[in-house]
This record gives sequence, C-alpha cells and structure tokens, in this order.
Amino acid sequence: MAAGKKAKNMTKKSKGKMKESTGEAVGNESLRAKGAREQMASDAKQTAQKAKDTLKH
Repeated sequence: MAAGKKAKNMTKKSKGKMKESTGEAVGNESLRAKGAREQMASDAKQTAQKAKDTLKH
C-alpha cells in the first residue's frame, strides 16, 4: 500500500474515533454516528487498497 494513502486512511480513522468518543461524552448521537461512519469508510478504503496491492504482486 502506498505510504501516503495508508497515512491518510489512518488519519481519517483517528479523526473518526475522536468524533465518536466526543459524541458519546457530550451525548451528541449525530456526532457519534458521523465518527463511526468515518471509521468504516477508512477501513473500507484500506481493505480495497490492500486488495489492489495483492493483485499487483
């Protein structure tokens, strides 16, 4: 996986975790859900990128 894409996905996942935990702490369900969606999107992109890398080799 390209190092830049991996770093970008990890950053997005970290932001999602922060939003989710902040949403839980303040009782904001919308913020918590947005954070969870960002984490899932990051995981999906990372999985797709790994699959591409596997097919290249």
